[in-house]
Amino acid sequence: MTKAVILGTGSCLPEKTLSNADMEQIVETSDEWITTRTGIRQRRIAGPGEQNYQLASGAARRALAMADVAPEDLDLIVVATISPHMIMPSTACFVQAELGASKAFAYDLNAACAGFTYGLDLANSYIQSRPDMRILLIGAETLSARLNWQDRNTCVLFGDGAGAVVLAGASDGRGVFGSNLHSDGTLWNLLAMDSPQSFNPDLRREEWQGEYIRMSGSDVFKHAVRLMEDSATTLLRQHGLAIDDIDLLIPHQANIRILANLRERLGMPEERMFVNLSQYGNTSAASIPIALDEAYRQGRIARGDTVLLITFGGGLTWGSLLMRW
Repeated sequence: MTKAVILGTGSCLPEKTLSNADMEQIVETSDEWITTRTGIRQRRIAGPGEQNYQLASGAARRALAMADVAPEDLDLIVVATISPHMIMPSTACFVQAELGASKAFAYDLNAACAGFTYGLDLANSYIQSRPDMRILLIGAETLSARLNWQDRNTCVLFGDGAGAVVLAGASDGRGVFGSNLHSDGTLWNLLAMDSPQSFNPDLRREEWQGEYIRMSGSDVFKHAVRLMEDSATTLLRQHGLAIDDIDLLIPHQANIRILANLRERLGMPEERMFVNLSQYGNTSAASIPIALDEAYRQGRIARGDTVLLITFGGGLTWGSLLMRW
């Protein structure tokens, strides 16, 4: 069976670095408080010329160069994001214009931090039905534009950036071969971000507080570890695999305590889990593709390796995905 194989990876990070010491000047916090509770030491913050679609396009160009695929050969562009350049048109349309990918149709995908993993599953389905497709999948966020910088429980966590992959079909045993994805809309209020206030007074929400991220951290922690573990163990069991069969685990980079708990519950050795959280913070949908690009360029992934992605985000949305490199 034809499966979606990654031909190239790329990432693009803003120039500006905001350290924990810098955060001490913005909100009541400390480097020690942030580091011990989150594992984050710094994050990247977008500046002039680094709009969401510009970061996305930068990551895309690197992925296309590695894949040796021209923009005009792309059939589809999908951008996973919760901080789009505009509500309409999609960020993916801006990327299409930036790249000159005139043949591709383009749209955005909103599944919060799980967006890139959802997108990989989606791309695999496209390619199984149309094996000749070339797909550009990007996770891109400028979350600095969607934060309450007086709320230390959220503003210290998130950063900006983009990661991208180019996908094509292969029937040699490589590619995406399993996924286990979930949502629970009844828990939406644990991690949410409002849209702008309605111009229709009859549709205004009484509880509207502003179009920035709000989170119940302790509740998110409780659900995240349990649900990610359950998704991963279920997926491995479905494919007759054990955690020892995984060459590299790339989880969503949310919080070091979540990652440590997840690793221990899965029984995954520390050296086989990729973590770059301390450098970038939580970049939502960009988290896994940035990590994927860094892991591959550092030689942590080789042809034939089995890679497990695990993710969790607002919605609630969560899941896991298996691929053979």
